[in-house]
Amino acid sequence: MPFLRGTAPIRRTLEYLEKGKLVFKDRIKIFSVNYNIHGENHEGARQFVFWHLSQMQYKNPGIQIATFKNLTPTPFIRCYLENGEEVLMDVDCKSKEEIFDRVRKMICKSDEVLQKEALAEMANPANFGATCSRHCICEIPGQLPCPSLVPLPKSWRGKYKFHKTDEL
Repeated sequence: MPFLRGTAPIRRTLEYLEKGKLVFKDRIKIFSVNYNIHGENHEGARQFVFWHLSQMQYKNPGIQIATFKNLTPTPFIRCYLENGEEVLMDVDCKSKEEIFDRVRKMICKSDEVLQKEALAEMANPANFGATCSRHCICEIPGQLPCPSLVPLPKSWRGKYKFHKTDEL
């Protein structure tokens, strides 16, 4: 498998990406990490980006996540909120676990909120599909059956309704 090559190939597996616990609050729009690739005080930020950045991108697809390397003397994290405010976190000389805990505590949804959202999503009867309780809307009483099982009347089909006959 070619995707299991390189440094720490576990980071590119779907199982690893799904285990991420950093799900940002809805008001976060941009998340940026500033660090250098050399230096003792930047080690925690480098490790945090190495191990958690891909999980954050997977869990937060609608949020812009950026890294800026070698632009600052001290590492920091900056988050831009939807109302224009900024949240600035100093991560100088912190380990990746300390940075993870701080980010999770300040700008991520709590476990209770995530559980409520998952429960609300699963319990919604308006959801249809392979992962829901109903595969198709035709399974609800009072709805029309699937056109694959019972053909629609020809007057309801655009093929016949908008067909122009060429009469001479």
